[in-house]
Order: sequence, then structure tokens, then C-alpha cells
Amino acid sequence: MQDTPKKPTIAVIGGTGDLGRGLARLLSMAAYPVVIGSRAREKAEDTARALDAPNVRGDDNRGAARAGDIVIIAVPYASHDAILEEIKPDVAGKIVVDAVVPLVPPKVFVVQLPANGSPAMVAQAILGPTVRVVSAFHNVGAKKLHGGEIADCDVLVFGDDAAAREAVIELAGHVAQRGVDGGALANSVAAEALTSVLIAVNRRYKVPGAGIRITGLPPQ
Repeated sequence: MQDTPKKPTIAVIGGTGDLGRGLARLLSMAAYPVVIGSRAREKAEDTARALDAPNVRGDDNRGAARAGDIVIIAVPYASHDAILEEIKPDVAGKIVVDAVVPLVPPKVFVVQLPANGSPAMVAQAILGPTVRVVSAFHNVGAKKLHGGEIADCDVLVFGDDAAAREAVIELAGHVAQRGVDGGALANSVAAEALTSVLIAVNRRYKVPGAGIRITGLPPQ
């Protein structure tokens, strides 16, 4: 009898936030070991207990980054660069998934791209060439994940390493309808900007989490 391959451990840095908690819940339900990371270990541990989900524990950011085979960054934009610098020693050789959107309050429903470019491209520059940065999960309505059901949308996945993109596309299939290969990491700016558009749609139509679907693809 052939052994089932062991699933990679997923670290969710910013796992105490809205999107981070949702990702942690859905991925743990798909039998991935999950480590929630936060600046305060106690807060991460409390969040892990409150999720009442299998295979989830909490740690501080560096501890979670060390434990993860794949590390998801789901922190506020204002904290993005500093947290990447903090965990940089712990993610060499790993896949780092940047889910951060450059939202600038108070007008988060207006696209405001930063002068230093896409957060995902900044992440690659900070972490260096040994890290395979992939960009994904920008357009998932976080609140939809908290009930334990996958989001009714597609997830665009970007990265310069094809194998890393495929690994994250597989994760996305446990969070939303499917992951869709969006090509190079530089293309991530389109999905990052689209988040503000979807927030504007939510406001206009009074819906909790508008999403996107890519048409014309063959059925899975």
C-alpha cells in the first residue's frame, strides 16, 4: 500500500486578521498543518484555539515562518515591508505567498498604487533570489471563508517560478472555486489593484464579498 504524501505545513503570517483566519480555517480543513503567526505569540495561540479547527497552532511571526514550508503573508499593507524584513532569515529556499493589497485609507475603494510598485515585487526584492515569491488571494472576500465554505470565485496566482505557482494553485483550490495561473509576478499588480475595484462594487451593490471568475477555461 502506497503512503499518502505528507502535506506541506502552511504558515499564515497575519493569521489573526480577517483574511489570515479565513485561510487558516479552510486550509486546515483540507488537512494541511497550519501555523498562525502574529507579533504576539499569545494572540496567535488564542486565535488558533478560537478557530477550533484541526491541525492549527499559533506562534510568533518568526516561529511560524520557520515552521512553514509555504509561508503566506496576510498582513496590513502598512506592516508589509517591516514584517518581511523580520522573517527574512527564516524563509530562505521556501515559497512565500504575498496576499497583501496596497490599500490606502480612507479611500480603500480607489486604486492607489504605491510609488515603489507592487507589494509582491517589493517582497521579492526584500527576500532575495533564494525565495520563490508567489502572489495570490487578493480578491477573496475574507468573511466568506469564516463559515468554512470555499469562496465562490477564482484566485489569480502569479509568480516567476512555474512549480511554485502550481503549488499555490493547488492551495487556492481549497479556498475558492479554483486557482488560475496569471503568469509572471509582475502581473500581480492587476489583481492587487482590482481589490479596490471590488470594494467599490461591494459598496455600490451592498454585497459582502464580490469576486471574479475567469471564463473560457476548460472544465477542471
